[in-house]
Amino acid sequence: MLGAAMDSSTVTRESFRGLIKEVTDRLQGRALDAALQNELNECFPVQGEVFARIFDGCRAAIAAGWMCEREGGGIKYGRVIKPDTELNGFSVDVVDMNSLKGRITATEWRIDLIMPLTAEAKFDGSGAGWLVYGPGSAHFPTVTDGRALILYLLRKARSTSRAEHAARTHPLNINLELSSADHTRSPPEISMPRLYNAATT
Repeated sequence: MLGAAMDSSTVTRESFRGLIKEVTDRLQGRALDAALQNELNECFPVQGEVFARIFDGCRAAIAAGWMCEREGGGIKYGRVIKPDTELNGFSVDVVDMNSLKGRITATEWRIDLIMPLTAEAKFDGSGAGWLVYGPGSAHFPTVTDGRALILYLLRKARSTSRAEHAARTHPLNINLELSSADHTRSPPEISMPRLYNAATT
């Protein structure tokens, strides 16, 4: 799982989109709940081919410079795919975090793929694999015990305006004025206004 990434010349935005479509094809009409989380971890397990291809693709795209190309507050991040009807309305963001804690009030329609770059790294207390947040879930995005890539599958709720959705649900609206902190202790907190969303959509 932590092996070398594929050659950065072998992955493009379109080929990466194809990888994601293998996952989103299973999401049509599905509720974002514990049952879906279990199904994703069974169908696309950590030791499986799809997980490995997505993880390798992320690392290759980062090496190529078109993924996680933005940086602020010690985090690298970026919007990889805009909302796409062929992906069942999902957009894709990828974030590179190293022992950091964020602040957010709620999440809607979000699925995370946790890809540890450090073997013991966890996101919201979970190791490598899929994590599903249903509508209205309270959420503090936090990486502990090392560094991880987090892929966010995000879908806008129909009843939420764009501005409301950005303010309430975006995973990492980074405050670029974050003060420095000792990352060897507890994860520093990141406050989240609207800067990240505005920079990537």
